[in-house]
Amino acid sequence: MSPEWTLIFNNTVNGIEVVYDYIYDHYIDIYYIEWLAWVFYPLVITFILPVAIVVLLYASALFLQLYKLRHLIRQAYGQDFWAGARQFLSIMWIAQGRIWFGHEIIGFDNIPNEGPAIIIYYHGAVPVDFYYVLARVIVDKRRPVYAIGDRFLYKIPGFKTLMEVFNVLPGTVSRGVELMQQGQLLAIAPGGVREAYFSDEYYRLIWGKRIGFARIAVEAKVPVIPMFTQNCREGFRALSIGRSWFLKVYEKTRLPIVPIYGMFPVKLRTFIGNPIFPDESISAQQLANKVKYAIEELIKKHQVTPGNIIRALAERFYTPDHCRAS
Repeated sequence: MSPEWTLIFNNTVNGIEVVYDYIYDHYIDIYYIEWLAWVFYPLVITFILPVAIVVLLYASALFLQLYKLRHLIRQAYGQDFWAGARQFLSIMWIAQGRIWFGHEIIGFDNIPNEGPAIIIYYHGAVPVDFYYVLARVIVDKRRPVYAIGDRFLYKIPGFKTLMEVFNVLPGTVSRGVELMQQGQLLAIAPGGVREAYFSDEYYRLIWGKRIGFARIAVEAKVPVIPMFTQNCREGFRALSIGRSWFLKVYEKTRLPIVPIYGMFPVKLRTFIGNPIFPDESISAQQLANKVKYAIEELIKKHQVTPGNIIRALAERFYTPDHCRAS
């Protein structure tokens, strides 16, 4: 290094040391910092380190669940371009649901292994329960599920490919009939975003005049399968404060801006009801009413209302009578 650069370097180091000494002498109270460390050290030991351990254990359990089902992933990669990724993500969702929510499905055999059908479900604040059912169908029944989703999902950065790979599409009656003629499974939550954000702990259905699914079923002559997940509104909740204001904003803009909180590890049980077959004389409105009644009966039978987060957490450790399949 030349003498000029050596001089510049030494002057810079000396300047930094002067500034550091000034800040240390005038602005840093070493005793105050020591006192803060003394106060917060028990907090770190009590909460932060255990949380880190729990995260590590949870990640380990998730990895082992995936590893246990690795043969299904290998098989999928020998199929179409997206099959391997779809299978892997489905297995990951199944594992996550089992570990975090203890998710289980009662009546899974009511979803056919082949042939067309429409699954109608209650829409929780975040419909992770539907994701778990979709994943189980992909893995166990080796068939895709087409789902009707709100158009705003395609506008979320990075979501377009996810929606395409998992067959989430904006819905029309004609498109639904076409899928039924192809022998596909179609899943619809008639309440949609409105039900997700503006239903409550009483699990009220908010369908309005949405009977498009019934028109599809009547025209294509396919069964409708009702579905409800116990405690789905206790795992995630939409903020109730200012609900009327958020509803007005949504009605005018269709923007789902309601804050969501939760991911509480409550017990989730999905109940899949018996298929409802439309007969020759039934109208779309009558079929919609019949399906709505079937879901309300599932809620009445398997969900204590109003919902309660503490009770839902306790159900991870015992099975009350209203949760049993009968």
